[in-house]
Formats: sequence, C-alpha cells, structure tokens
Amino acid sequence: MNPAQNTPTHGAVAALRAKTSSTRLQGAMAVGMHPDPSVAAELVQRCAVEPDFFVRDMLTWALTRLPEAVTLPRLVAELTSEHAQARSQALHTLSKINNRSVYPSIVGALLRDPDDEVARTAWRAAVVLVPNGEEKVLAAELVTQLGRGDRDVWLSLSRALVGLGEAVKPALAASITDADPTTREHAHATLLLLEDPEAEYDALIEEAGRLAARTADPVGEEEEPPC
Repeated sequence: MNPAQNTPTHGAVAALRAKTSSTRLQGAMAVGMHPDPSVAAELVQRCAVEPDFFVRDMLTWALTRLPEAVTLPRLVAELTSEHAQARSQALHTLSKINNRSVYPSIVGALLRDPDDEVARTAWRAAVVLVPNGEEKVLAAELVTQLGRGDRDVWLSLSRALVGLGEAVKPALAASITDADPTTREHAHATLLLLEDPEAEYDALIEEAGRLAARTADPVGEEEEPPC
C-alpha cells in the first residue's frame, strides 16, 4: 500500500494525476501546504512526467518544503535518469533547495548533457551551488560549451558565466582567441554581458561578431600589404 494513502494528503496526491492542469496545480499546492515526507517519492516521480510548467514549479516548491534528508537522495538519483525532464527538473529542484553538498553530482557530465534544456538547467544549478573558491574551476568547465546551440542556449550559458563574476574572466580571456569563430563570438558576447548585465543580448552578439572577426587572425592584420 502506498504510504500516502494513510495520510491527509492522499486526496491531493491523487489530484496530481488528474487530466486538467488546474486540478494538478491545486493538488501540488495542497501537498506543499501540508508537507508529508511519505509522498516525496511520488512528487519526484511526477516531476519527471508532468507536462505543465506551472505544475512542475509547484511540485518543486512542495519538495522544498520536505526534509532534505528525504528529498536529496531521491533527487540526486534522478540526475542519472534516462528521461531528460527527470534530470532537468531534479537539477532545478536541487538549486532551489540550495544544499551545496550535492554539487559534485551536478558538475561533469550534466554540464555537457546532450539535451540542451538539461544542460541549461545544470549550468544554472552549478552556479547557485558552487562552493566558495571553486568558481574558476567551474568557469573553465562551462567555457567548453561556448558556441553550443541557438541564441537561447547562448544566453543561458552567458548568464551562468556572468553569475560567477570576476572569476570567469581568465577562462573567457582564453576563449576569445579560440580557433573556432563561434566560440570566440560567444566568449566576446559573454564578456560584454559581464560589463553590462542589463544590455540587450542580440545587440551584444552583433558586436561580439565584429570583435571575433578582428581576433580571427591578429598576426595577419598587422602585416604590411604587398608592394
């Protein structure tokens, strides 16, 4: 028998499987308002399949209301799930719980996850959870993803790197001379965003493209034209 069936939250948990998202949202809210550790496993499982963003966010909130001793092991286990949404939502929830002990489980493969949404969530979570003094090491890992994906992926990575503050500058400085023009452009855009976090990102990318072109062949630019 499911332990949740013996608790006052049984009805709310059942509502998480309703057809309408509004009912599921109300169920998640009710579970969060009456924290019950016995329903943790079902909440985590629901995060992996819930199609509605707002319901997922409410499920995350409900999980943050439960004891960390109950939630952290289940969420860390989800990080190796074959389902991308399970990994992504577990990362998001861990960042909200904000217990830095899980940081080693986040860095590494998840920062390079083949699913863009998982990787983006991992970048954000890593910046939130990075231990003091390890920011430069994290920056060095994150810059390996420069040039990946579309404009939204670029923006997510740039914001994550900017979130590391001054610690990111050495890694970005090395990246602006990378052989790959896309990497150079993304690195320049991130440095510009670091200087002006309120700037319009598309305008920064345009400027970064010009800067990246200038660093494409700095030696050649200095050569005298043939007579």
